[in-house]
Amino acid sequence: MLGVLVILASCGVNEPKLKNSSFETMVIRKTDITVPVKFSARMKGQNDVTVTPQVSGQLMEICVTEGQSVKMGQTLFVIDSRNARLDLETAEANLQAALAQENSAKLEFESNRNLFEKKIVSSYMLNNSENSYKQAQAAVAQARSAVNRAKVNLGFCTIKASVTGVIGEIPVRIGDQVSPMTQLTMLSGNTTMYAEFSVTEAIVENMVQEGIKAGELDRYIANLPDATFVMKNGTEYPHKGRVISLTGVVNASTGSLTSKVSFPNPEGHLYSGIQGTVVMSFDEKGVVVIPQNAVVRLQDKSFVYKVLPDSTATAVDVTMEDTGNGKDFIITSGLKVGDRIVTTGANNVSEGQRVLFPKEVKK
Repeated sequence: MLGVLVILASCGVNEPKLKNSSFETMVIRKTDITVPVKFSARMKGQNDVTVTPQVSGQLMEICVTEGQSVKMGQTLFVIDSRNARLDLETAEANLQAALAQENSAKLEFESNRNLFEKKIVSSYMLNNSENSYKQAQAAVAQARSAVNRAKVNLGFCTIKASVTGVIGEIPVRIGDQVSPMTQLTMLSGNTTMYAEFSVTEAIVENMVQEGIKAGELDRYIANLPDATFVMKNGTEYPHKGRVISLTGVVNASTGSLTSKVSFPNPEGHLYSGIQGTVVMSFDEKGVVVIPQNAVVRLQDKSFVYKVLPDSTATAVDVTMEDTGNGKDFIITSGLKVGDRIVTTGANNVSEGQRVLFPKEVKK
């Protein structure tokens, strides 16, 4: 045993030394950053048309299916046209009778005019025949108008697409009695699609600060960045959109403006009613950006640990905005350029704790 103790003493066993905990810090600087701003939006066709009949009758044919792409002028529905054809035949017969009456009145008027010039008939006879002729002409005009109206009603029995687009839900079936109050389908003009959304109050306030007036909205809209549409499943639509309208009146209840972004739809992948997110990236210049791990949240407050000259940390309340990149925050108050803050390890710091240590001097 004595020998073992001597050996251990001669080897000099080293006891473990207490090491100081280290934290990562950064010095506050101003920088430029691109911030994606997201808006919940609903897609709508450029020309969403509610298809309803102009006349009443029995639905005889449905020439399209739900989701089908159609061209302008393509037949969609056919309504029973027998009554309309009978009305047209009646109107045409009445027109022929009116033309015959007009011709007889014309002959009588011309005959009386010749006789009046020869002083055979009185002016009363001449004026009376002239009035009869004018009444016959008016009757012809009315009969011709009735024919045109009957032709229009006959044409209404064949319902055609007013725009190029996609057929929506068809709630009717062949044999149904339809009227001008019946919605046959919704035709979405999908060559260009509109994403409608509400602009947040923060952007409205930014417009006010920039002095944007109602008459200057076109200039403001022209300077807005391109927009991206992200569907609910996270798929990003490949074509970029542009803001085309921004209402000039703020909604009193929501404090927001309604905006509309136009997206080209050459492949027809966008449909009316699709919901998703419109994303626009805005450049923020000369702002304070810190990593998210530097922020400590406690209930409704957010603070960071500022490093004092004696290397100890003190909690500082901050206000911030999300950058949308999942990594950083923009600090709007609480810090200034030149401040040093704790980043990695901020959650483990306590008030007054020393967080910076001098490096060990090499001998």
